[in-house]
This record gives sequence, structure tokens and C-alpha cells, in this order.
Amino acid sequence: SFFFPLSLSCSLYLPPFFFLHLSSLIFLSSSSSSSYLRLSVEPVMILWKSLSCFSFVFGLLLYSASFVSAGDIVHHDDSLPQRPGCNNNFVLVKVPTRVNGTESMEFVGVGARFGPTLESKEKHATLIKLAIADPPDCCTTPKNKLTGEVILVHRGKCSFTAKTKIAEAAGASAILIINNSTDLFKMVCEKGENVLDITIPVVMLPVDAGRSLETVVKTSTVTLQLYSPKRPAVDVAEVFLWLMAVGTILCASYWSAWTVKEEAIEQDKLLKDGSDELLQLSTTSSRGVVEVTVISAILFVVVASCFLIMLYKLMSFWFIEVLVVLFCIGGVEGLQTCLVALLSCFRCFRRFGESYVKVPFLGAVSYLTLAVCPFCLAFAVLWAVKRQYSFAWIGQDILGISLIITVLQIVRVPNLKVGFVLLSCAFMYDIFWVFVSKWWFRESVMIVVARGDRSGEDGIPMLLKIPRMFDPWGGYSIIGFGDIILPGLLVTFALRYDWLANKRLKSGYFLGTMSAYGLGLLITYIALNLMDGHGQPALLYIVPFILGTLFVLGHKRGDLKTLWTTGEPERPCPHVRLQPQAS
Repeated sequence: SFFFPLSLSCSLYLPPFFFLHLSSLIFLSSSSSSSYLRLSVEPVMILWKSLSCFSFVFGLLLYSASFVSAGDIVHHDDSLPQRPGCNNNFVLVKVPTRVNGTESMEFVGVGARFGPTLESKEKHATLIKLAIADPPDCCTTPKNKLTGEVILVHRGKCSFTAKTKIAEAAGASAILIINNSTDLFKMVCEKGENVLDITIPVVMLPVDAGRSLETVVKTSTVTLQLYSPKRPAVDVAEVFLWLMAVGTILCASYWSAWTVKEEAIEQDKLLKDGSDELLQLSTTSSRGVVEVTVISAILFVVVASCFLIMLYKLMSFWFIEVLVVLFCIGGVEGLQTCLVALLSCFRCFRRFGESYVKVPFLGAVSYLTLAVCPFCLAFAVLWAVKRQYSFAWIGQDILGISLIITVLQIVRVPNLKVGFVLLSCAFMYDIFWVFVSKWWFRESVMIVVARGDRSGEDGIPMLLKIPRMFDPWGGYSIIGFGDIILPGLLVTFALRYDWLANKRLKSGYFLGTMSAYGLGLLITYIALNLMDGHGQPALLYIVPFILGTLFVLGHKRGDLKTLWTTGEPERPCPHVRLQPQAS
């Protein structure tokens, strides 16, 4: 039962025993900064590393769309009837209350299709006294005398427009309708009804909010405001999230290119000396990465869709807890790998990264890895325990970025052909599960899974997020792992090619593809704001920019055939040491 999902996940890249291979490579990268270490993998370590890879594959398969998790505040619904006087958008409404003059709870409701529009700013919203309808459903004239109060009524059996007209005729200035469930119902006009004479706002509240107000208003004086604030055109969270995504790919690209450059220099040295170690070096280097193939790129869509449907059907609190554990395992591996590589750059830590001790069940492990591992484990556990706190997004982003950088260092696209197939499949996958899936499932499967609907949690953890700081509705701007990893594979490929070909920054392909990614992600957020926060498939905008840039530049510079087939420039004389020219 454990290895079945692992074997299913293996088909993402399809080499035999992919998880065992990738797990070993993660361990290899985290043990030292050197790429030429002897690999020692014990069975217990295989299980641990496979779990970490499994958590990564979940993130890669599930998330290739960008969303604002606060939810849509404007709902455009063309399926419900519209006519003059009954053509409002369904907007979320804030209902802050005061009890005996003291600020109390704030509720959220939804406006009706009819009636006047509400104020967008709290300072312009009038503070009005609340009264309970008698009879409660307000389907007949209220017995209590109203002098401009907001009347609180039950849903009842009469139409929304009918009870609104009755409440307005009785002297109410607004009407709050308590739904009979915790959901918010879209209030529309009945056929043949005249709604042009309705001049008071209508708001529906969920049943729990309505009962709370009923209980308080019986013993205290309750006043409230009704307003529907608009989201800002641009929130600073989106700027920081853009910088985070671009910076992650930038770091991973230079790490990957530096590793390839060291391998090329080492090979040239051995060729120059005529050493017999060249064959051994080539074998070791080939085990240092996992290359995506055309077949595995095509099957990506099928496997990813299966995982997404599984999460959609099994979404619950316990399933989220399982994903949190898997994310923590992958996060520990990624954070450990990045910290060990970073610390190994300093001379005082380098000797600890090159000294090994044999640990039972784990094999040979560097002293630096042993020192860093407890910190990484404690960090992940602390995040898991405190993940409901407002500051937990910081720990989630640190673990996620570390995992993404590690994967982009290990997994490689060998040429433009494989990159084209992979991103094209991901492009179609993104569009289908964000937009087209609404026709079959009556809701966007990707958005439902990303937000963690029906799970009681704020979405699953395989994503990067930042709180929307100046948004009156709060929430988070989020981006999935797939929006960074999949385009990042092609961006890192471009930089590796540039360094091997000794191209300058302006004459190479990295600057173009990196700029294309940044521009595509920027347009994603522009579309996100233009569509009132509705979830957008980021790859819809990113993929055409990246592929188009590579094809145009490759054709213009005469390198397209080489990029498409071999993915590496012709190697110069082995006696010439490869060095990237200064940009």
C-alpha cells in the first residue's frame, strides 16, 4: 500500500526506480557540496528519501495555477436571470456590529441581485440600529413599528423580493436575511416581479451569524454597518511573491549552471591528462541528475490529473494532515541540502562537509549534514505545529523554496524538444483543470483543491504564499510549485547552455528566458486583478513567453537545431578550460 502511490508517482519522469534514484541524489547533494561523492544508500534511508520525493511530486503535480485564497468578492453569474433593476453582481458584504456602543463581532454576507449597491468604504457606511422582525420571516407586515432600523428576518417561504418590499413598506432601511444553512444563497428576482421600486439594500447572512445576532439583540442594543469594500488594484504581496518566484529560479539556475561548469572543467582536465578516471567520472556525473524524457513529459498530464482528482475526491481534514507530514519531510530534505551547500562555500565549514562518518541504517554521512539536520527537522516540526498562526507562512515559504531549489538542481531538461513537450502538456493541464473542469464538476477542481475546500484547513501546503497586506478582505496571494518548477527547468537549461557555450549574458539565452518568465508571471497577476481575484492558470501566460523567446532567439542566432536536439554546444578542444565569460 505504501509503494503503490510511489510507483504511480514514478511515471512523472519514468526512469526505472525514479524515486530511489532521486532520493539518493537528494542525499548526495545534502551530504557535501561536491558532486563526486560515493553513494551509499541503506534501506531505511531509501524509505525516508522516497517519502521526501513523494511530497515533492504532490506539489509538482497539483499546483500550476495562481490564486488569491481570500476568495472572490465579486461573482459574475450569467446563468441567473438579469433585467433592469435586477442586474447587480453578487458581492460579499461586511457587517461590523456594535453592542451597547462597543465594537463587537464582524460578519460576512452576500448582496442580492436587486436593490441599491452598497458603500465601498466603512467611513461612508451609516451606523444603523438592528431590529428583529415579527413575524420572523417577514412574509406579512411586521407587528413592531420600524423607524429606519435594519430588520433581521428568516428566509421563510415567501420570495426574497416580496419580504424586501414588505420590510421597506414597514419603514426598514435595510434587510438582513438569515439563510437556513451555513452557505450563502444567491438572491435573485422571481419571474414577472417588479423590482424597480426596491430602494433598500438586501444582504444574506449564514445561519450561525444570524443566530448570534438574534441572541444578542434580545438583551442589548445592536447597531451595525453594511458596506462592500473593493480590493486594491495591486497589493504589495503580489510584488513580493513575484520577486520570490523569480529569485528562486535565479538561485537554482546559477547553482545548476555552476555544477555543470565544474563537471565540464573536471572532464577537460582528465581528457588533457589522458586519465583513466574519465569513464568513472562520467558514470558518477550521470548519476548526479535525473533527465526528463519526451515520454515522461507526455504522461505528466495523465498522472498529474489522476493525483488532482484523487485529492479532489478525498479532500478532508485527515488527508490534509497526511500532506502536511509529506511536505515536512520534503522540506527537511530541501532545507538541509541548501544549507549544507551554502555553508560548504565557507572555508571554516568546508572540511566538515568533506569528512564523513558511517551512521547505522544511513551509511556515510558528512559531519556538516549531521550538524544541520537537527535544525532542519526542528524547523519543520515547529512550522507543522504552529501552521495555523498568522506568521506560519514564513516557515512554509522557506521550506518550499528550499525544496524547489533542490529539485531544480537535480532534475534537468536535456534539450528544447523535451522542454517544449513538457511545458505544452503542463499548459493544457493548467487550462483544463482551472477552466474546463467547471463543465464536468460544476466548479474549478484546481481552485477547490488549492483552497482546501471541505477540509477545514487553509489549503494544502505545497505552495508559496504571502498575506495580502492592504486588502480589506485579507487572505493570501499564492503560487503553486508547478508555476516555478516547470518553467524553471527550461530557464536553468538556458543558463547551462550559455555557460557551456561561453556566451555573454546579453548574447545568451538565459536573460531572455528569465525575462520572459518574469513578464509572464507579471501578466498573470494583472489578469488576476482584472478578474476580481478569480484563480488564474499562471502557465497560460508563462509558457508562451518562455517557449516563444527561446524559439525566436534560437532561430535568429542559428542555434535552434542544437538547442532542439542535443541541448549542448559543440565542445571545444579538451585542452581549453571552459570558463564563462564575464557578463
